[in-house]
Amino acid sequence: MLAKSHPPGSSLIALLLLAAAALDLARCGIATVTAGHAAPAAGLVAAGLAAAAVSARTARGYRGGRSWSTWAALLIGAMSAPQAAASGFRPPYLIPDTATAVLGILLTVAILATAGRPGQPEPGTETTCDIRPSGAGQEGASPPAS
Repeated sequence: MLAKSHPPGSSLIALLLLAAAALDLARCGIATVTAGHAAPAAGLVAAGLAAAAVSARTARGYRGGRSWSTWAALLIGAMSAPQAAASGFRPPYLIPDTATAVLGILLTVAILATAGRPGQPEPGTETTCDIRPSGAGQEGASPPAS
């Protein structure tokens, strides 16, 4: 029985996605500790939990070779830096926001670096199609009549 092949770099990309989820959860923890009012903190925690869930689900999908997960990982990576910059890199979010921005750039570069790389062809998918005009390249063949 053949083992299922994973996309190139799938372990690294899945790890980066899980790190993004961990940073979202860290931001949730900071929001609950530093919140002055419960309503805004609840909104930040809900958004952070949703982002962490999406990142974790995308990591699982990427390891499973799901086609949608590459696009989702690219979007997560590309949107991480602007999302981190939205708080202005001020305390107490300075460290998780800086880490999120760097992680987003690394994730985006990793996705783009592995995009479009062909893997091993599946058995029976190779083709030996000759696309030359009929008679071209054959010895003794006469040119086509005009």
